[in-house]
Amino acid sequence: MFETLAGNMDVKIERIISQGQVTPERYWYDQPADEWVILLSGKAKIIFENEDVIELLAGNYLLIPAHTKHKVTYTSTDPFCVWLAIHGKLT
Repeated sequence: MFETLAGNMDVKIERIISQGQVTPERYWYDQPADEWVILLSGKAKIIFENEDVIELLAGNYLLIPAHTKHKVTYTSTDPFCVWLAIHGKLT
């Protein structure tokens, strides 16, 4: 579930809730804007095209520069994942 909390032409702030959902196997996110994300609850894993894997626990955050290909490979179900994401020119 994606919920936009605030935004304008330069920035978007959204809440994301994941309950075991992952990125489809052959798909890579390649976003035109930077993304700063913090995991508020749960556990998750993100893999980058260069094969770096980041494991996130509640309270961990990450800056993903624009056009850095990545995918979510794991999200916990108990507790489910609650993310706060900020998209825009952040770097």
